[in-house]
Amino acid sequence: MAYGSGREVGRRAVLRGSAALAAGGALPLAAGAPALARSGRPSADWGVRTGDVTATSGLVWVRSDRRARMVVETSATESFRNARRWVGPVLGPDTDFTGTTALRGLPPGEQVHYRVLLADPDDPRRAGRPVCGTFRTAPAHRQDVRFVWSGDLAGQGWGINPDRGGYRIFERMRALRPDFFLCSGDNIYADNPIPATVALPDGGVWRNVTTEEKAKVAETLAEFRGAFRYNLLDDNLRRFNAEVPAVVQWDDHEVHNNWYPGQILDDARYTEKRTDVLAARSLRAFSEYFPLSTLRPDGDGRVYRVLRHGPLLDVFVLDMRTFRNANSPGRQPDDAQGILGARQLAWLKRELSRSRAVWKVIASDMPLGLVVADGPANVEAIAQGDPGAPLGRELQIAELLRHIKHHRITGTLWLTADVHYTSAQHYEPERAAFQDFAPFWEFVSGPLNAGGFPAVRLDGTFGPRQVFVKAPATANVPPGQGSQFFGEVSIDADGGELTVRLRDEDGAVLFTKVLQPGRVGQ
Repeated sequence: MAYGSGREVGRRAVLRGSAALAAGGALPLAAGAPALARSGRPSADWGVRTGDVTATSGLVWVRSDRRARMVVETSATESFRNARRWVGPVLGPDTDFTGTTALRGLPPGEQVHYRVLLADPDDPRRAGRPVCGTFRTAPAHRQDVRFVWSGDLAGQGWGINPDRGGYRIFERMRALRPDFFLCSGDNIYADNPIPATVALPDGGVWRNVTTEEKAKVAETLAEFRGAFRYNLLDDNLRRFNAEVPAVVQWDDHEVHNNWYPGQILDDARYTEKRTDVLAARSLRAFSEYFPLSTLRPDGDGRVYRVLRHGPLLDVFVLDMRTFRNANSPGRQPDDAQGILGARQLAWLKRELSRSRAVWKVIASDMPLGLVVADGPANVEAIAQGDPGAPLGRELQIAELLRHIKHHRITGTLWLTADVHYTSAQHYEPERAAFQDFAPFWEFVSGPLNAGGFPAVRLDGTFGPRQVFVKAPATANVPPGQGSQFFGEVSIDADGGELTVRLRDEDGAVLFTKVLQPGRVGQ
């Protein structure tokens, strides 16, 4: 992804750009795939998206069908009167024709309308049709906050099915008008090809939109790019992207199921078996297709970061994949590396201590107390099933929880996905083997469009009590059969209370929990 600083230009340039935009008209999008490019002019048929929006800034993303200059206009109204114009980068093949423009100096707590124009860099008069979007900046003062979260998209061979209207869950989330969407990982399934059809248990047939890159597992940079591009064929997702900023993290299926650094794959489908090589290619494609404030177009930087959303909310986005140790039975008595790595753990403790937000959401790409297996002997997440004192990766989490308690950090809760069902766990010291922590909640949601799976067992080390769970009874239940979920979080500006709602694919509320600010053990 080419990255631009968003150089703002003057009013004459704005007027010239507005005329060009008006001449271009609106961009039509076909039902199953982006519209065909207009001859001789750059086209942005893959839509637009925004990411890592703060009180005064945001990142706008687009992909062109050819070499083009990216230009963004912003306005307080849909009429684009008195628009500001931002000249972004030239998009080319080195970034798969993707690019991001950083917008700065935006008004806090306001709706921003934007449109992206792609122009021939050698002849600016040859410009394509504009693509429009909108987002709300984070507030400077107390305002109501609403966001949604989930994860796991196009997994287990369940891709974009035109018979059921594609990824319908994104339309349900968009209808809630959230301030942003937190994607908890598995944005793609690089290790799961998308076949044209899948036989259903009832004798029916699931039909998929297919592409050449998704016909096999992703190994090359081009194949990883194609995997990220595949989801943008869905109309629902493109509409969602144009209206809802994203806060994105990654997990295993961006590379390979349950991968860890240094692993050599035992998978006959792969000719490149070094996960470090595959991960570097995936991270580059990830950085090209998602606008992250801490990750550069060449993949340099990091995924973990903190997003501050006004005085009520900070979101701490973790990376439990890149710095972890090898998956193992998880029973070692010492484990300095753990699942976060020492540097990320130190960063998280420091940023949590600095936070003055009422609520501190820890966005984890893996659950804490759910036993997620990697084969018959190893564990993939943190818990290993031994309900006693912390061992293995649990040691690092124990250190973090102790830090939160001893530094009197209030208002923490954990959000995650990964296990392909939805649940709510309350962690209580009185029930735990390790007791030097303050009580907290963990909420699980997902998948967005992937197979649903039965619930896994709990590990008693940190004293979880599962107060709600909805999961299929059998493995790999397809979308549309009560197996897809997302979560919603809302924060009231007046009293500061936080409400979590776990919802199904159709938006129905399955479970609600209201948390009061500053109250321990609720």
